[in-house]
Amino acid sequence: MNRHLSTRARETPPSGIRRFFEVAEEMDDVISLGVGEPDFSAPWAARTAAIDSLERGRTSYTSNRGRRDLREAIADRVERYDQHYDPDEEVLVTAGASEAVDLAMRALVDPGDAVAVPEPSYISYTPTVSFAGGEPLPVRTRAEEEFALRYEDLERAGAADAEALVLCYPNNPTGAVMSEGGLAEVAEFVEEHDLFVLSDEIYAALRYEDEHTSIATLPGMRERTVVFNGFSKAYAMTGFRLGYALGPSDVVGAMNRIHQYTMLSAPTTAQYAAIEAIEACDDAVEEMRRAYDRRRRFVISRFNELGMDCFEAKGAFYVFPKCPPGWEDDEAFAEALLQEEQVALVPGRVFGESGEGHLRVSYATGMNELKAALNRIESFLRE
Repeated sequence: MNRHLSTRARETPPSGIRRFFEVAEEMDDVISLGVGEPDFSAPWAARTAAIDSLERGRTSYTSNRGRRDLREAIADRVERYDQHYDPDEEVLVTAGASEAVDLAMRALVDPGDAVAVPEPSYISYTPTVSFAGGEPLPVRTRAEEEFALRYEDLERAGAADAEALVLCYPNNPTGAVMSEGGLAEVAEFVEEHDLFVLSDEIYAALRYEDEHTSIATLPGMRERTVVFNGFSKAYAMTGFRLGYALGPSDVVGAMNRIHQYTMLSAPTTAQYAAIEAIEACDDAVEEMRRAYDRRRRFVISRFNELGMDCFEAKGAFYVFPKCPPGWEDDEAFAEALLQEEQVALVPGRVFGESGEGHLRVSYATGMNELKAALNRIESFLRE
């Protein structure tokens, strides 16, 4: 029956992350440092708002764009990043930030258009470009530059011929961040070559040494950038499946037209929870951020002690250490570690060629588990 499948479906590989962890799920006593999901529960106030909405029978569709009071709350919240958007025309509530990315790709990319994707990158960007009919153009970033994107990286990759550029800072999988000066260099390239930017800022609230800067706030960039964010990471609301897009009214309007025919509207219960999250859960978010920061510093220190070079990731909840000396193949290292010590990490190559020789390690798990996992890795390296 495969003859009935589209070429695109046949050529789309399974998720490298999920494939690896399906093996781990069949094993006992595994400590998983791989899945990018907070180990915290959603804040109680948000959960209570969700329960209350159900008890009141608020189970109907909302506006395609999302509840207006939620869009207003989002517009107010992002002003902390100097982002200013009209809740009626420039904000769209989606079923997770992933849907927002997909809608933007389909709204902006024509068949054959090149879309520059810096690597290592979140595994969904390249397939989403392909689903929209575009051609992914990998842009290599480097560990020695702490995986920040530079003007010369874009130039070297031929991104001058691309129609759009994907950004994800703070970054999944590396934990890298971009300074305002670094973003200004990228913005210069974008303006010179007339690119549009798709900026995934889902980890904006999880920076540890300074405030988040959005490329959309730099001169000349607002009108050529769509920003994605949501409630999964900072608020630990992954299962609520709620995100949003911010951008010029014509782009957001086009995204909404596609949204109308696919998702129709984001989950209603989740929207009530999100309003409460914005209005009442800042303290909970800060508590989680501080816990992640403590774990971050511990994990980086331990990897460096073990001789696994690990640059100082300053955002999200990932670190991206190099494989230890003698292990050039990250996939072989991850598989051997899983089999012998029951610790699950993600091979860096899953995130593109730039990730080869590295491992993605999530510290979105308890400190006791992190300590045990690092002790097991130490035992593995001593064998």
